[in-house]
Parts: sequence; structure tokens; C-alpha cells
Amino acid sequence: MTDAFGRAILDHHRGEREVNCREASERASGSERSKRHASRESPLWQCDGEERLRHPIEDFYFGEFDPDSEAGAWLVERLDGPLVDLGAGAGRDALYFQERFETVALEVSERLLETLRERGVEDARRGDMFDLRSQFERDRFRSALALGTQVGLAGSMRSLREFLGDLAHVTTPDATAVVDMYDPEYGDADEMLGFRADPTPGLAYRVTWFEYEGDADEALLFRLFSPDRLREATAGTGWAVTDVYRPGDAYYYRAALAKR
Repeated sequence: MTDAFGRAILDHHRGEREVNCREASERASGSERSKRHASRESPLWQCDGEERLRHPIEDFYFGEFDPDSEAGAWLVERLDGPLVDLGAGAGRDALYFQERFETVALEVSERLLETLRERGVEDARRGDMFDLRSQFERDRFRSALALGTQVGLAGSMRSLREFLGDLAHVTTPDATAVVDMYDPEYGDADEMLGFRADPTPGLAYRVTWFEYEGDADEALLFRLFSPDRLREATAGTGWAVTDVYRPGDAYYYRAALAKR
């Protein structure tokens, strides 16, 4: 199975994408050098059919966590340790929180796991966020973090409820959690890459995949849940939605959860 996304992140971390750019520019000059530099950047593409967008690796994954920003402060107030970072990516959040309390970073991609460890994440493990009960004991964590909209990979209301139930099992009775999603009913959500409408209020799908240096990952099917649908999914799981935060007042949102 290809891992175009994970390979692009690891290459960026190791500086191999930039090396390719420099090698190309050394053989050119002036405007030609600029054109070749741009053409040899080995971009990570996010795709849907013939449509594609360049995915901003540096901005999304390698910026430092800023606890003094509005978004950072909102997050810090809602998390405590031990913390599990589900789908930790390149480790931006794990690197910050591990300096404050025990943090376990979970990633399904072997290349992302290499990135996490090379960047200094102390407890990075390969694992599936949708199989938590087999990986952690009951009451293992005080908080959970899942940023990157990967919770949408649950694919259905039923599977989302099962995920939340499993998350409740591996967290303490007074636990908190933060997840992020796309609200299909807010603003111009229907214009996002890969959007698929659904007649059911508060629900939609998103289909997209990544391509990098000729490799294409399998298509990802995300279920998009409005905050009201997320609240509905928490019924019977032990969780309640306590706050919803929309950075930039956009269709992207973060939801804070707490045990009932």
C-alpha cells in the first residue's frame, strides 16, 4: 500500500524536497531557474477526480504550537495529562504537550511514525485510533486530542458513536477530549474539495486522496457532521459536547467534549 502523504511529510522533515529544488536550480539561471525551482518542488497534491489542490505541508504540519494564540489557548484550557494524541501527524501538538504532561502520540502511518520520533516525540506508537480498546487499558488517559478531521473517517453516525464509546473506555471518568470536523451546513462548505451532498440535515461526505511524486494513496471517505449531529452521536457514549469553536468563523470547527 502506498503512503504518499506520509512520505511527503517525512521528506519535508528531512529536507529532501528542498534538496531536489536546489539541485534543479543549480542547473538554471534567471527566470528559467525560478520556473524550474517551482516545477521541482515535489508538491503534495490533494485530489478529487481531475481537480487537485496543493497541500500546504509547512503551514499545516511544521509550525510551532502557539499557546498564546486564541486557538492555542482554547485548546490548552481543555486538555490535561495523560494525553493521547490521535493521528498525531508531524507532532506539532505532541511536542508541545509532552513538555507539560505525559503524552502518547498515535499514528497509523509508519512514515509519520518515523517523522514523530525523529522530531523528538518521546512516546510515538503505531496504532489505529478506531481500535482503542485493543491498544490501551481502561481509564488510561485524562484527555484525548484528535485534530486533522480524521474522526470523520468513522464514516457513519453509528461508527462515530462506537469510536466515542471506545474513547470513553480508555479515558478516566472525568476526562475531556477535543475533536475537529467540517460542518456541511455552514458557510461555503459545499465548495470544499471532494464535497458530496447528503439529503440528511447536518450530514455530508467528502472524498479525497493524496498524490506525491507519482504515487497516489487510496481515496479517503470522510463523513461530515454538523455540531448538532455530533451532539446526537454522543448519546449513550458517556460524552457531552461542552463547547464549539470556529477559528475564523468557518465551516471548520473544533468541539470540546467532557464526560457526563
